[in-house]
Amino acid sequence: MRRSGRRQDMDTPDSGGMTPLGRKTAETGINFTSTTRFSRGLTFIRTHTLFGQSPTRRIIPQTSLLQENADPQKIAFLLRKQWTLYSVTPMYKFSYGNLKEYSRLLSAFVAAEKQKGLAVEVGNDLGIKVTLSTLLGLKGTDQDQVAILVQIASRSQLPFENAENKVVWSGWFCCISGDDLLESVPEDFTCLSLFLANGAESYTAIVGSWFQKTFDCYFSRLTISPLNLAWMAAMWTGCKVDSHMAATELVFSVPCIPQSLDISYAIHPEDAKALWDTVQKTPGEVTQEEVNLFMDCLYSHFHRHFKIHLSATRLVKVSTSIASAHCDGNIKILHSKHLIGVLTLLTELAISQIQ
Repeated sequence: MRRSGRRQDMDTPDSGGMTPLGRKTAETGINFTSTTRFSRGLTFIRTHTLFGQSPTRRIIPQTSLLQENADPQKIAFLLRKQWTLYSVTPMYKFSYGNLKEYSRLLSAFVAAEKQKGLAVEVGNDLGIKVTLSTLLGLKGTDQDQVAILVQIASRSQLPFENAENKVVWSGWFCCISGDDLLESVPEDFTCLSLFLANGAESYTAIVGSWFQKTFDCYFSRLTISPLNLAWMAAMWTGCKVDSHMAATELVFSVPCIPQSLDISYAIHPEDAKALWDTVQKTPGEVTQEEVNLFMDCLYSHFHRHFKIHLSATRLVKVSTSIASAHCDGNIKILHSKHLIGVLTLLTELAISQIQ
């Protein structure tokens, strides 16, 4: 059952735990462990960085433009797909100069895992091809590490020559505007704290296992709290969109027996933007007080029309013209213009999860 709020004139305010990647993929027999090198590096980061604290204000990035060397085709590939989010600890001895060798080794590893552990010789024709490449131009600051795209392609088994490879899984690493963490990472570590995956979970587990074993890093699912979903609703509602604007939709979960109930609350984009403009006090930044006031106005409006207290429910999904995000850690980014801004917030959440 779903209930939706119809368009109304919006109220204006008054003046006054981490889940390891391997636990979800028991069928692959993959175990993720950390080593002494990794533990030592993580301990160093902990002593220089504050984690797990919800900020009282967030700065909106001054520039949302991609750098000039960005590949439009690759950037377009990242948009309008549902990505599952992971937090990744810094990688030990990762080298951008060895991407071709990493591709070769990971291809053999994926093929071996798909063949249930049978020995596979590196360099043989495996029917599986893994490619690691750079995502140039995807930076919030000049200090950010270069993002990495990982793709798994499977060659068609049809009996004719020159069969094209079909991409069956994709993932990418990035760390956008992560200057505070980068300053505290030891020299031998590369910080790409946010990982996004699209495709079968079995491939995600295999790729994650290889990276963890090779670079002494650790993957964990990145979920999004109702508080951070509220931040996203407020921040993304305030963004300007040149093309068609979609409704701002909030989905709330109501615990019920024997099954839960979802309530969908759709607000016309112009109404949502007008409300946010009355709430935001300082251009360029958003405060927790403003987010709370924005949500309280929406709750009040909904209660007046439907007699339901949304404050007693749990916010589980936010959809806007900029992006959509679910509490399970799934996201879809819709506009390249706001790609940097969305990834900046997600990078912050990924870094805060390192414990």
